[in-house]
Amino acid sequence: MEQIELDSADLKLLDALQRDASPSNQALAAQLNMSPPTCLRRVKRLRDAGLVERDIAILSADRLAHLTGAGLTAIVEITLDRQGAEMLDAFEQRVSADEAVQQCYRVSPGPDFVLMVHVRDMPAYLALAQRLFTGDANVRNVKAFFATKRAKFEPRVLLA
Repeated sequence: MEQIELDSADLKLLDALQRDASPSNQALAAQLNMSPPTCLRRVKRLRDAGLVERDIAILSADRLAHLTGAGLTAIVEITLDRQGAEMLDAFEQRVSADEAVQQCYRVSPGPDFVLMVHVRDMPAYLALAQRLFTGDANVRNVKAFFATKRAKFEPRVLLA
């Protein structure tokens, strides 16, 4: 991926897109006081540079709870026995491939990984723990914290 120079218009465009990527190009251009062709060209350049990974819809877990069940969110700390690059990479790839793992971070100091996982209920969490942690001889320690309330969720990257 190439490094690109960003000006204030690019930063405003990125900020607008991460707040709401659903407006049409014309609406986005009007919001940012630029011409639609310029806006379209800039958005394409930012996407081609990999600065915009993807467009997604953030669903309301609370409003969907009647359909999906309330669900269980856990923040899980994982410490591995052996931390060689290949061991870290293998664990990261395996847990990242699991749909219940929403976020995976390598961290330091302390545990080797912190995961954000979302499952239907405690039996589903136990199945996930068996699948990802218990069966892995390199997992030394697992510490899970279960969310009782989500006070804030903001995936926005600060640009200023």
